[in-house]
Amino acid sequence: MTRSFENLRQRAQVEWKASQDDGKPRILVGTATCGRSAGAIEVLEALQRESRNRGLDCPVVEVGCIGLCYAEPIVAIFKPSRPGIVYGNVNAPRAARLIERYLLRDDPLAAEALGTLGPESVEGIPRLQDTPVMRHQVRRILRNCGFIDPAKIDHYLAHGGYSGFTKALALDTAEIIEEIKKAGLRGRGGAGFPAWRKWQFTREAKGAKKYVVCNGSEGDPGTFSNKLLLESDPHSVLEGMLIAALAMGADEGYVYCPAQYSLALERLRTALLQMREYGLLGEGILGSSFNFRIEIKEGAGAYICGEETALLECIEGKRGVPRLRPPFPPTAGLWNLPTAIHNVETLACAAAILQNGAPWFAELGTAKSKGTKLFCLSGSVQRGGVIEVPFGTTLHEMIYAIGGGAADGEELKAVQTGGPGGGYLPPGLWDTPVDQDSLLAFGSSTGSGGVVAVDRRSCAVDLARNSLDFARRECCGQCVPCRLGTRQLFDILVDIAEGRGRPQDMELLVELSEGIKRGSLCGLGQTAPNALLSTIRYFPDEYRAHIGQRRCPAGVCRMANSSQLSRTA
Repeated sequence: MTRSFENLRQRAQVEWKASQDDGKPRILVGTATCGRSAGAIEVLEALQRESRNRGLDCPVVEVGCIGLCYAEPIVAIFKPSRPGIVYGNVNAPRAARLIERYLLRDDPLAAEALGTLGPESVEGIPRLQDTPVMRHQVRRILRNCGFIDPAKIDHYLAHGGYSGFTKALALDTAEIIEEIKKAGLRGRGGAGFPAWRKWQFTREAKGAKKYVVCNGSEGDPGTFSNKLLLESDPHSVLEGMLIAALAMGADEGYVYCPAQYSLALERLRTALLQMREYGLLGEGILGSSFNFRIEIKEGAGAYICGEETALLECIEGKRGVPRLRPPFPPTAGLWNLPTAIHNVETLACAAAILQNGAPWFAELGTAKSKGTKLFCLSGSVQRGGVIEVPFGTTLHEMIYAIGGGAADGEELKAVQTGGPGGGYLPPGLWDTPVDQDSLLAFGSSTGSGGVVAVDRRSCAVDLARNSLDFARRECCGQCVPCRLGTRQLFDILVDIAEGRGRPQDMELLVELSEGIKRGSLCGLGQTAPNALLSTIRYFPDEYRAHIGQRRCPAGVCRMANSSQLSRTA
């Protein structure tokens, strides 16, 4: 590591400490996409305007998302020698009130606060880490989110940023891979493949050039953790790319990010400019023999392009359809050269492992799934957002202890995990410790971390129909089992939902589903029937009511008067 970079790191740490000890109040405003959609920019402007009009020397800083999406817009106020106080659901008038009441009159408005930051509490306000939504979380990958300005590399450096990469520069490639192996890191994108094996396969593969690809696509409904990380802490992901490239001998990388993630793309472009300015990209990085550059590839947003080989086709400028495998990307990826593909969270984990050591990472989790995992709580829960918990946490803890249970006081009926390719699990399975393998036996998966709760007002047949509608629309059309099979499943479900079901339909749905799973080329077709199969498995009486009694127990489906079948013969 060059002396100049060490000077930059030390300067960043000194400036960060000075900003905390300069005797000025500070205000942090979460302006990630979730905050902006709730009015965070208006709140930011109101705080800046009120501070200026009141003559306050008070920096108002944009930060990322803390994960408490249900409480956006979120504002944290720090007064000298006081713990920070976090407020939720702030609007412009309330922002002005916080300036008047807390900063000027020293009234912390305890009844309106979510909690305090740090080891101390304020009378009437609990510590944020002691509140139900945070008590069960262990924030390692989210450690910076909501507390640093993601557009400033110095904030990341001041919190240990790029120390993992500089440690990796002092190791040989085998030692870097061994550290990832000892940590037990498995891919966070759904398949759960050991990261160290992918790195080793790519390193050992023959090829004049090698690539690292960050898969920022997340087309699963109810999944938004990739976006949160890219918007709130982009350097943690890019540091992971540097470490992976160093371990595998790659000199070029791509970040594939959906074009509709406009703020994430803005943050990434800013971060890459800063990395080049600080000597972290280009030739002879930090005085070493390591060369690496990163480019951004904007995706059009198709769900199938999140499949790793379809993603490679997109980067190459082709239509996004999956490739036949083998060969697999570590031996024949981009332009038929060795390529390692990881999702956003996996790369952030790699950076954290090199920063803190494999034992630190592996001390949490289960025997086969180490560390923590980001989950996205949505649907019928009181406190939706992105949470980070150790593997082994149960769905019941996520939904009730953290999520606060069902919204509107309704009784929950099922939880879908693993996105549209996951299953709907009934309450009797919610005490199962969740890891990367445990849900497979129940017809679902951890996937990329979506946890969608549905209440008793939902219909099992309608849930399955919606999942199949998504699958058939997002199918690339390349292979017959998926292209025709998902459409046929959808048509049968439409008939059942509209009162035209036949006694043999449940058996037919299962038979067709198994054929589609076995015959499809990629993960979309292989998992598309899971939602359907799980609803037949756990809610068979609802299918029987639709077919035998022409009745929807939840009152969701509208039964047709005609007995004519809609499906193709």
